Amino acid sequence: MVKKKNAEQNVGLVRMFNEMKKTHPDAMLLFRNGNFYEMYKEDALKASVILALKVSDKILPLEKDPIKLLIFPHHELDKHLPKLVRSGERVAICDSLKSLVQQKEEAEKKKSSKEKVQETNTSNKNTMAKKKKEQALQEEPTKTVKTAAEEKPAKEMKTEVKAEVKSEQQAEQKAEAKQERKPREPQMITANGEKVSHGHAFQSTTNPADWYFTAKIDGVQLKPQKMDAADLAAYQKKELTVPQLMERYYPTKLMPKVSEEAFRMPKELSGPDGAITIDKFNVYKEKDEQRPDYGKYKFYVQMGDTKMSAVASREDLNAYFDRVVSPTQLVEKNFGERLHLQSAYKKYQLPEGVDPKGVRVAKDHSDNKWKVSMDLGDKGKTSKHELSFDDGYSLFKAKTATREQIAAKYLNTEITGMLSAVTNKLEKSASMKM
Repeated sequence: MVKKKNAEQNVGLVRMFNEMKKTHPDAMLLFRNGNFYEMYKEDALKASVILALKVSDKILPLEKDPIKLLIFPHHELDKHLPKLVRSGERVAICDSLKSLVQQKEEAEKKKSSKEKVQETNTSNKNTMAKKKKEQALQEEPTKTVKTAAEEKPAKEMKTEVKAEVKSEQQAEQKAEAKQERKPREPQMITANGEKVSHGHAFQSTTNPADWYFTAKIDGVQLKPQKMDAADLAAYQKKELTVPQLMERYYPTKLMPKVSEEAFRMPKELSGPDGAITIDKFNVYKEKDEQRPDYGKYKFYVQMGDTKMSAVASREDLNAYFDRVVSPTQLVEKNFGERLHLQSAYKKYQLPEGVDPKGVRVAKDHSDNKWKVSMDLGDKGKTSKHELSFDDGYSLFKAKTATREQIAAKYLNTEITGMLSAVTNKLEKSASMKM
């Protein structure tokens, strides 16, 4: 019976999560369930990255697939909530009305019992004071006694009065100074209107050779970033300002945020065979110890039955969590070549002055694989590089990549090395003639 009741409660919470997500898609929802807080589905995956907590799979009767669940004890809320907020997330805490009413009733009971004790103590005190007063009146002698104030010399009384006046004046001065003190002016204001303050460099306590830069945005402390030695020297000489250091170490914090609409799924991309619908996009940490990318953060995307993942760069992770790029842009950047998008190959360009007619794409008869090479004329020929399936498909089938772009992707490093070697050789021979 208890298990059935718990299952029904979990189903109810997940149903409530689905309904609330429709009205608050940009907020992370924290549900109180007994002595624990729970997060579900995409919220659980996102929070696991920020809080470094394990996500589990939970099977529920009404759900087709197991749902992702992240759980932590209620007393750890004060530890985890600031981390979620500092990462730029909006967090909504969902507590049951019943538990809130119970808490209120308990608090009222405690308050009433406390008031009863205080009333009893007060009545006892009043009774005791009355008895003492009556006893004092009965025992009072007929001879009058001078008070302590009357016995004190006039000089002492004046000193006490002066001291009291002086302390009052000091208190008033402090209060005025507090009122006049203005809040610290921000060192810069971001494109989103956020105030950057407390930007400074500090030395590591564990390794004095290391220096870090940090700042606050709207009062929230940023994670310190290790400084380059040249940047540190320039900052100490006042050649680099806090805004310039913010651009170097926290660039995504300064960029304009994209709209909330851009984060809602599904989204569409223009593919070689028509529109590609993006159904899901999130971030996760690779937990399979057998994989070479174990422990790294990765982007996951689902398009219909197609599922893909790729290791995320630090730059892209920051851009995603700071909401300055949309999931669609990250899919195009990280999965564009695997989706054979024309836009993904635009970044590949041959070095200036290289004749594209020298590009050779042909099947190597020794191993029957398609390879690309470059004939640079009197400067020599590059080695042959095997094409990946995706690049071959983009070149021959989808027609979204050109031969020059494929050559630039595989051969640019080798071509640049050959050109610089020829230049160095000419310069050396010219200096020998002189």
